[in-house]
Amino acid sequence: MKIFKFVLVLLVMAANLVFVPPSWADAPKTPKYAKNPDYIEVTQTLNTLLSAKNSTEQNESYTPEELQKKISQLEFQKYTLETGESWGQCRNDTGKTLAIYGPKRKKSPDSYENALYFLAPGQTTGDRWDCDGVYLPSDVKVTDLTATDKAAQTLTGGIAVKIVNGTQLVATANPDTGAVEFNVPTAKVFKPGEVNWFVPDVSQAYIDTQLPNVPTEEND
Repeated sequence: MKIFKFVLVLLVMAANLVFVPPSWADAPKTPKYAKNPDYIEVTQTLNTLLSAKNSTEQNESYTPEELQKKISQLEFQKYTLETGESWGQCRNDTGKTLAIYGPKRKKSPDSYENALYFLAPGQTTGDRWDCDGVYLPSDVKVTDLTATDKAAQTLTGGIAVKIVNGTQLVATANPDTGAVEFNVPTAKVFKPGEVNWFVPDVSQAYIDTQLPNVPTEEND
């Protein structure tokens, strides 16, 4: 009788192993991009605008055309974050030294989440060196930073421009106005104190005195 019970227990255990998924089986992994703060913010903003588009109430912030354009930009940013590289790349075609944001330096004494670097004219940041964005000096003239089809405007004070991972930002200078222009809409524009980045108030002339110190494609 005892042998029969023992055999029965073994058969039950074997059946559980065959027909019941083990508790230690691998659970579906959450994609890395889903934990990216930029991805979370883009997704939340996109969902908000999609709700506004589907609402019968008139949106006071955007015209229907502006709303659809903003949605399209966010959809593209979301797609880029899901399918692109986990780092951004910047190219300087302005003809002047470009100040950019990149990985925080080791043993850096400050508390900023990244660091300011300098990219020479005609240079592109190297593969897998994460360019977070661009610093624009206080005396520059810059096109509208959230869309590429608006006229240039004069900015007061230094600002930081953030880009989405997986994209290559190309900064150029308008030959007629001298304004800095970008090939893609930017993710965010920050003034001093709005983000934990170093956003100084200096001129382009001061930026031009700095030695380039960024790993580039040309030097790889």
